[in-house]
Amino acid sequence: MFYYSEQLLDSLLLSDIEYGDLTTRLLAIGNQQGVMTFCRKAAGRVSGLTLSEKLLNRLSLTVVCHVSDGMDVEQGTILLTVYGQAAQLHQGWKVVQNILEWSCGVANYMARMVAIAKQINPQIRIACTRKSIPGTKTLSIAAISHGEGILHRSGTAESVLLFANHRRFWSDPNDWLGMIKQLRCNAPEKKIIVEADNMNEALQALVAQPDILQLDKFNPKQVRIVMFEAKVIAPHCVISIAGGVNLNNIADFAQSGVPLIITSAPYYAAPDDIKVVLEPI
Repeated sequence: MFYYSEQLLDSLLLSDIEYGDLTTRLLAIGNQQGVMTFCRKAAGRVSGLTLSEKLLNRLSLTVVCHVSDGMDVEQGTILLTVYGQAAQLHQGWKVVQNILEWSCGVANYMARMVAIAKQINPQIRIACTRKSIPGTKTLSIAAISHGEGILHRSGTAESVLLFANHRRFWSDPNDWLGMIKQLRCNAPEKKIIVEADNMNEALQALVAQPDILQLDKFNPKQVRIVMFEAKVIAPHCVISIAGGVNLNNIADFAQSGVPLIITSAPYYAAPDDIKVVLEPI
C-alpha cells in the first residue's frame, strides 16, 4: 500500500483543472448525471488504480474498481466505472487517463522484464534506479512494485553506494580497502555497495571485500568473468549489473548468472492505451 497525500492529489488535479472545464461550462451540461468508464485497450499489467480512485473521490465522484493494481488483465478489460455530475467527470477524465496510461506502461514493461529473466533464473531480481522522470517518483515506485520489480534506492540517504565520483575526493582513489573500511565502520547497519566501471576496478574492488559489487555497463561476457573471479576472491559478495539493460537484452544478462539486475528502462516505456468513455445516465 502506498500513501498519497492530499497535497499530491490536489497538485495532480490542479495541473489540469484549476479553472474548470471551459467546454463543459459553455455547453451548460455540467449538472447532468453521467458515467465514465476506463478500459485497457490491450492486455497487460495494471497500475495507477488506487491513486486514480483517490483523485476521483476528491472530485466527489463515486468509483467502482473492477480490478486491482498489479493484476494482469485481458484486452478490453474495464478498469474503473465512475458516477457523478458531468462537470466533475470531465475534470477527472484526462488527469486519471494520463496517470493510468503512464503507470500501466511502466508496470507492464517491468513485468515483462521480470518474466523473461525469471524464466532463465527464478531467483533473479530486477531493480529500478532512482533515475525516474523528474516529478514522477511517487508514481514510479508504485508502478515498479506493481510490475514485480524492486527499488534499487529511493534516494542517496537510503543506502551506501561508492561511485567513482566519490573516490576521486578520497586521498587515494584506488584505496578501495581504506574507503570500504571507513564506510563499514561509520555505517555498521548498512551493506557496502561499490560500483566498478571496468574490469580492473572490479577485481580491485573484490579484493576489498564489499557486500555488493555493481558493474556499470559491463557486457554479459564480462559479467561472467567477474562472477567467476568473485567466487574465489570474495565469495560472499553479491554481483549486480547496471547500465543499458532493457527488454532487448535482459535475457542475455540473466543467462550470465548475475543475481541482481538494475535498470532505468521501465520509466521510459511507452504509455499503454486507456480508452475513456463518458455518457449521460
